Amino acid sequence: MQEVDFLVIGTGIAGLTYAYKMANKFPDKKVLIVTKAAAEETNTKYAQGGVAVVFDPENDSFEKHIEDTLIAGDGLCNRQTVEIVVKDGPARIEELIKLGTNFDKEESGDYKLGKEGGHSEYRIIHHKDITGWEMERALLEAVSKFSNIEIIKHCFVIDLITQHHLGYLVTKSTPDIECYGVYVLNLETNQIETILSNYVYLATGGNGQVYRSTTNPAIATGDGVAMVYRAKGRIENMEFIQFHPTALYEPGLLGQAFLITEAVRGDGGILRNKSGEAFMERYDERKDLAPRDIVARAIDNEMKVTGTEHVWLDCRHFEKEKFIEHFPNIYEKCLSIGIDISKDMIPVAPAAHYSCGGIKVDEKGRTSIRNLYAVGECSSTGLHGANRLASNSLLEAMVFAHRCFEYVSQKVVNGVPPSQYRKTAPVPEWNARGTSHPKEMIVITQSLKELRQIMSDYVGIVRNNYRLQRASRRIDMLWDETEELYRSSKVSPQLLELRNMITIGYLIIKGAIFRKESRGLNFNTDYPEKSNLVQNIVL
Repeated sequence: MQEVDFLVIGTGIAGLTYAYKMANKFPDKKVLIVTKAAAEETNTKYAQGGVAVVFDPENDSFEKHIEDTLIAGDGLCNRQTVEIVVKDGPARIEELIKLGTNFDKEESGDYKLGKEGGHSEYRIIHHKDITGWEMERALLEAVSKFSNIEIIKHCFVIDLITQHHLGYLVTKSTPDIECYGVYVLNLETNQIETILSNYVYLATGGNGQVYRSTTNPAIATGDGVAMVYRAKGRIENMEFIQFHPTALYEPGLLGQAFLITEAVRGDGGILRNKSGEAFMERYDERKDLAPRDIVARAIDNEMKVTGTEHVWLDCRHFEKEKFIEHFPNIYEKCLSIGIDISKDMIPVAPAAHYSCGGIKVDEKGRTSIRNLYAVGECSSTGLHGANRLASNSLLEAMVFAHRCFEYVSQKVVNGVPPSQYRKTAPVPEWNARGTSHPKEMIVITQSLKELRQIMSDYVGIVRNNYRLQRASRRIDMLWDETEELYRSSKVSPQLLELRNMITIGYLIIKGAIFRKESRGLNFNTDYPEKSNLVQNIVL
């Protein structure tokens, strides 16, 4: 058992930004960062397009960016949050640039600004087509310079520790749930350890792996959201899963699909169907630059009508040298599977990409559980509403990491009142008595296949009540079977991820069932119109 001053779960932009700022402000205090994989293996790393930020005041404005975000969010954005993120954005980007992040520039020295779906102006700054990778590189380099920051890799967080573990009854209606730390499975020693802290910060990323095809890496299994739900914290709007319209289609590929960034369409890429028709003009006046939910549904419909597994993204009219300069990794990836973008169209299909809902937090990143904070894709701040505007996510992570840092810093300076519960009961070590290793791993792998099939076939881009109820019955069965296995088995990464992903699937399905309307990313053919009642679904 160890106790640290600041505990950070996750090494993406949300986690590293907060950790860097804490270590810098409090050099005498220890910051511990825990990640279940390598430090650089995060959703941030795979963000291609860039960061939406108002850097051209002559042609752009905060109000335009705010309005674009509100329109994409389809009535569910928190306007105050949107204004905070948009207006604080430039300062946070400047900080990142000072840390050594390289964004592409024009010959004049001004930053190159791209345009993506849903944006009214050119405001996307980027580093070629690996923006997230470049931001992650700069932050990891900055963090490595602090002696009071320790990163523990290959360490899987099992659960949050609350007064439930001290013997108290904790329910959803308990008004003062407190977090004291986490239990973790150290994958290198295969031992379960206890880490305590007065400040626990979740930056655990997304949950795209619950679907058969996703742009997310293998680590995106919704661990943070699932842990908070089990700890009786508040989760909201999980039904809003954004499917990126243009993932590279590779026959037979399951799991992580290669992303063809929206910036390709921003530069003039045209979506075409089986017959070569540029079909987006039939769905939206913004054509290929409509918001992602509209484009994804249009592609889904074209695929169903024509009986194909993909549509085409036409870039043949691009100047080849400029395409290679802006999108070198996309060019190389396509070439590796026999596609020359100057001669061939790129086969694309939608894939699960981003979770707009998550752990409910306020404007400072505070969850409904005391001493527990959440930032980044695992959180629900009110910025994205029912549909995220392209390239707003990295901006949100930086802005909220800073706001959370400011709030927690003030608490540290003022002193933290002792927990009323920990006065009377110590935190127990993990209890694994009576458990054994599973006899067959096929039970876990088969359950994971079933989960992904259920989510992809019944809870995808277009939904209806019959499919949702069918999914609900099957997820309940998987839940029961997995919880029984969990109670009797020694924990493993595979079992822990399966348990978390089933919880995520359950939350997405329940949110979709409760939302009796079509809004943003939740399109239900039984409720094709928006309801007059604008509400968040809190679970």
